[in-house]
Amino acid sequence: MNDNKLFRQTRLRLSFWYALVMAVIFSLCEYGVYRVLSHTQWVTLNRELESVAGTLHDSIELKLQEPGKLSLVMKQLLPNICTVSEGCIQVQLSSHRHVLSAINQSNYYVRFFDNFGRLIAIAGTYPKGLSSEFNQESWQSLKDNQGVVYQQISFVLHTQDNRDWGYIQVGRSLEDFNTYLETIKLTLALVFPIALGLVGFASWWLAGLAMQPIYLSYQQVQQFTADAAHELRTPLAATQATIESTLFMSQLDTAEARDVLKTIQRQNQRLTTLVKDLLLLTRLDRQAVSIQYNLCCLNDIISDLIEEFAALAIASDIKLISQVGMSASLNVMGNEDQLYRLFSNLIFNAIQYTAAGGKVTIGLGRNDHDAVIQVQDTGIGIPQSEIPRIFDRFYRVNSDRSRKTGGSGLGLAIAQAIVHAHNGSINIHSELNIGSKFIVKLPFENSHKKNFVRLVTNYSNYITLNWSDRH
Repeated sequence: MNDNKLFRQTRLRLSFWYALVMAVIFSLCEYGVYRVLSHTQWVTLNRELESVAGTLHDSIELKLQEPGKLSLVMKQLLPNICTVSEGCIQVQLSSHRHVLSAINQSNYYVRFFDNFGRLIAIAGTYPKGLSSEFNQESWQSLKDNQGVVYQQISFVLHTQDNRDWGYIQVGRSLEDFNTYLETIKLTLALVFPIALGLVGFASWWLAGLAMQPIYLSYQQVQQFTADAAHELRTPLAATQATIESTLFMSQLDTAEARDVLKTIQRQNQRLTTLVKDLLLLTRLDRQAVSIQYNLCCLNDIISDLIEEFAALAIASDIKLISQVGMSASLNVMGNEDQLYRLFSNLIFNAIQYTAAGGKVTIGLGRNDHDAVIQVQDTGIGIPQSEIPRIFDRFYRVNSDRSRKTGGSGLGLAIAQAIVHAHNGSINIHSELNIGSKFIVKLPFENSHKKNFVRLVTNYSNYITLNWSDRH
C-alpha cells in the first residue's frame, strides 16, 4: 500500500484522527483518575484528622475542671505542650506514654484557646508562621508565611460540670498530601506520552489493516479497468486497421469489399460479445434485475449443449462423453438462459484447453440436497498456485493460447457469478498436464420458491380439510 499516495494520505489522516480521539479519551480518563485519587486521599486525611482530634477531645474533656486552665491530663497526653504565657514545659517522656503522644512525631499540631479566643497553649509540630487568630469554624484550611497549607478541625471543650472551657484545634500539614498528588501528576504526565505513542503506532497499524481490503478492491478495480480497456481496444484496433488499409486502396472489387466487411463484422461481434459479458457480470453483481426462476430440467440443458458442441469437439479431435442419465430428470429452480450460459462456458472452456486426442466428460448426478454437474477434461491442467485466481475476471492461465482462440477471460467469472446467483457452489480440482474437473452444485429449490411452495401446500391442505368437513 506504500506505493499509492492517496492511500498513504488517507491512512495518515485516519491514524491522526484516531490518535487525537484517543488522546482526548486518555486525557479525560487521567483527569478522572486524578480526581478520584485526590478525593479518596482527601477523604482519608479528613477522617484520620477527625479521628485523632475526636479521641484527643474526648480524653481531655473528661478531666477538665476550671475554664481556660490547663490540667495535668494535658501534660500527660501531650508531653511537649507549650503554654503561651509561662513558656514551654519540658517533661521527660515515659516509656509508657499515651498513644496520642505520637502527635509529637508526626505532622500534627494542637492548639488550645479559651472562651475569649485567646491562644493558651500549643503542642505537636507547630508551624511557626501560622496565624494565632482564633476562628471557631469546624473545618479550616490555613497557610503559614511560607505558603505551606494545613488542614484543621475545631471542637468546643467542656469541664466536668459541663461549663465551657474553651476550644481545641487539631491540624496537620498537607505537605505529604501535596507530595502524593504531585507524584500522581508526574506519573500520569509520563504515562500519557508513552500511551499516546503506543496509540499512534496502533492507529497506524489498524488503519492499514482496515484499509487493506479497500486497497485490494481498488487494485482489482484498477486491474479490471486496465484489462477491460485492453480487451476493448483489441477489436477496435483491428477494425480501425482494416478500415485504414481499405481507404488506401485505389480500387475495391466486390469480393474484397465483402472480405473487409466480414473482418469488420467479426471484430464487431467480438466487441459486442465482450460488452454483453461485462453487462451480464454487472447485473449479476448488483442484482439490478431480479432473476425469473422457473423449473429447469438439467438433463435437457446438458443434452442440448452436448449436441451443440459435438461439431466443435469433432473439429478439435476431442471425444465428448455424456454421462447424463435419462432415467430420472433433475429439476432445479433457476433461470434457464443463465444456466445454459453457465454450462456452455464450462464445456467450451474444457474443449478449448484440451489438446487433440483428449476427451471431455460431462456428468450429471445428485446428492441429498443438490444437483451435481461435473465437467472434466484431459487438458493442460492448472498449476496449484493459479487455482485461487482462476475465477478472476480477465485472468488467463495461458494468455497466449486464449488470445489465439478469442477468449476474453470472462467465461469462468460469469460461470461463478451465475452459480452464486442460484445459491449454488462451484469448485475445481486440477493437476498440471493431467486435466481439470469443475464441480457445480445447485440446490433443487430456491429458498424463495421453497417458501412459496410451502405456502401453497398449506393453503391446499386447508382447502381440502374444509371441503371434507362440508361434505
